[in-house]
Amino acid sequence: MPSSPALCAARLRPLLLLPSAAATTPSALAAAAPAHTKQGSFSTTVRTTGMAAAEGAKASTQPPAAGGGGASERIMPHLLNIYGSCATARDFEMYAPNATFEDPLMCAHGVKQIKSAFYTMPKVFGESKIVEYTIKENATGPGKSQILIDNKQHYKVFGKPVDLESLITLDIEEGKVVRHQDWWDKKPLKNRETVSFPLVGRLLEASRRGAMLVTHVLMGCGKDPTP
Repeated sequence: MPSSPALCAARLRPLLLLPSAAATTPSALAAAAPAHTKQGSFSTTVRTTGMAAAEGAKASTQPPAAGGGGASERIMPHLLNIYGSCATARDFEMYAPNATFEDPLMCAHGVKQIKSAFYTMPKVFGESKIVEYTIKENATGPGKSQILIDNKQHYKVFGKPVDLESLITLDIEEGKVVRHQDWWDKKPLKNRETVSFPLVGRLLEASRRGAMLVTHVLMGCGKDPTP
């Protein structure tokens, strides 16, 4: 497949954005985490192992359940598959049709674009997976919740192992993900609201959309891979 600016940038993702020591302290994480209600909250810490990976593979054959129980329990196996470069079409059923995904490189609108964003990973990285994560799930309203996943991602770039810490935020409505953000180095995404000059923020937003559209075309507009 011919290279694109989006894919070239993705190759440098872990190398350019390695976490600093300051960003991994509890105080830094608390400052970076989005505000959320304490109602109905709980947390759990998990280090992914062979069993966790097996659960993720098992989940790829089952559609996410709707409603009832902690949403994170239903969603995490699918998320592990997606970040582990072994996702199938069923893993993306956890997203609502109009869901969005955004990280410092891309901004995807709709499930097909989200598929394109993650289907590029095995083409860019020799290995990718979430190796450790801590989950906090908070009820934010009737049928709504927010999941915060403090995690460490492992990649192989040109054969070199690289670890990246991030904060994943999932906004849930009626059991489906409507918004998925990945804050590399646990830093908020730069946009018109988070930078000093709104014009610079708008340009950054436009560049992420442009990178996503190029990647979407190169990946067949979200076409699922052949088993």
